[in-house]
Amino acid sequence: MGFEPKLCHDVHSHLSGINAVEFARRMQPYQMYFIEDILPPEQIAWFRDIRQVCATPQTVGEVFSHPFEYLPLTTERLIDFMRCRVSAIGGITQAKKVATLSEVFGVKTAFQEGGENDPVNQMASYHVDISSTAFGIQEENQFAPLVHEMMPGTAQLRNGYLYGSGQPGLGLDINEEMAAK
Repeated sequence: MGFEPKLCHDVHSHLSGINAVEFARRMQPYQMYFIEDILPPEQIAWFRDIRQVCATPQTVGEVFSHPFEYLPLTTERLIDFMRCRVSAIGGITQAKKVATLSEVFGVKTAFQEGGENDPVNQMASYHVDISSTAFGIQEENQFAPLVHEMMPGTAQLRNGYLYGSGQPGLGLDINEEMAAK
C-alpha cells in the first residue's frame, strides 16, 4: 500500500509487559501513525521500555476516566497521543485539561468516537479539537441520514475534514417529534 495511508492498530490493552515491547518493536518497519492502548492502565510502567526499542507513536487512554491518569505518561514523554472519549473523561472541561496538558508536553489529542458513537460526543470532541494546538486526529463515524434529520447540526464529513454547523453551543438540535417515534 505504500506510505500514503495512515496505519493504526488498536491493541485494546490485550498485551502485557515484554509482549507489548516486542510487538511495538516489530511494528517499527511499518511506520504506523500510532499503536493504540498496547498495555492496560495498570502496566503503564512498560512504556519506558517501549520507548527504548522503537519510535512507533503510542496512544493511550480509551479506558482512562480521569485526566490525571495521563500525567506520568505525558510528563515523561512516553506517549504521542492522548486518546479518550470526551463524554467518558468527564466532559468538555476535563477534555480541555487533557488538551492543555498535551500542549505543554508536545503530545497530540486523538479523541475517541468509536463504539457507542453519538453526535453529542462527536461535537464536544470537535469543539475541543478546534480550540487546541494539540489537535492531532479525530476519529469520525458516519451517521445515517436519519440521525442527521433527528439531530440537525450533526457534523458533516467532507474531503476528510469534519465540519460543525456553526450554530451556538455544540451546534446540535433535536427533532423531538422524530425522536419520540
